Amino acid sequence: MDAEKLEKLYQWVEDSKRIVFFGGAGVSTESGVPDFRSKDGLYNQHDVRFDKYRPEYLLSHSCLMNEPEVYFEFHRQKMDTRKIEPNNAHKYLAALEKTGKLDAVVTQNIDGLHQKAGSKKVYEIHGSALRNYCLKCGKTFPEDYIFESKEAIPHCECGGMIRPDITLYEEGLPDEAVSMSVDAIARADMLIIGGTSLTVYPAASYINYFSGKYLVIINRDALSVRTKGDMLLIQEKIGEVFTELAKKQGISL
Repeated sequence: MDAEKLEKLYQWVEDSKRIVFFGGAGVSTESGVPDFRSKDGLYNQHDVRFDKYRPEYLLSHSCLMNEPEVYFEFHRQKMDTRKIEPNNAHKYLAALEKTGKLDAVVTQNIDGLHQKAGSKKVYEIHGSALRNYCLKCGKTFPEDYIFESKEAIPHCECGGMIRPDITLYEEGLPDEAVSMSVDAIARADMLIIGGTSLTVYPAASYINYFSGKYLVIINRDALSVRTKGDMLLIQEKIGEVFTELAKKQGISL
């Protein structure tokens, strides 16, 4: 990668005390988790079981409530990341948090890989596929429950339907995660945006609360983002960028 940009990123990280990372699907693609909109993404994968449905519908509240059999079959086939391992992007952020420089990770992903890598302060603004709960009584269930249930539509002992704790289309984002994310971004002196096209709203709008000194974008495609401070764009794979940055900092991944 560009040595000059890597050096600038290194110097900015060294100069910062409250770093926040805002990430999307591109953070996990290097672990083998497909994103949504790329040519190889989830929305472009042809599957005879689901081809007659719009991809957004299969991940919607309407599908869950009106055609739950379809929803749960899609969820089990496409959203199971339990055996996926974190890559160097996840590992670096966990290591940076241990140094005291990283204040929080704000993620649009539902795979739990940041926590699996060791990150403690993670705000999941789209929820997590590793948590499940009953719609009727609120009882929680372990991450394996829906994936391993023998029922096409999993039900609680109270009779309620068990669903994953993810934010579907047509649903509002979790208030607490949003509030904590916005607060962290607003207080940050450095914001790193990685692996996201910033096309999913309202989550993408949260970066507008940033008014710190340094804005870094690590993404294969250029993004249009306004900032009052300095901005650095690195069009490389985020895992590779963080691997090189870790070497400069003497951080072992």
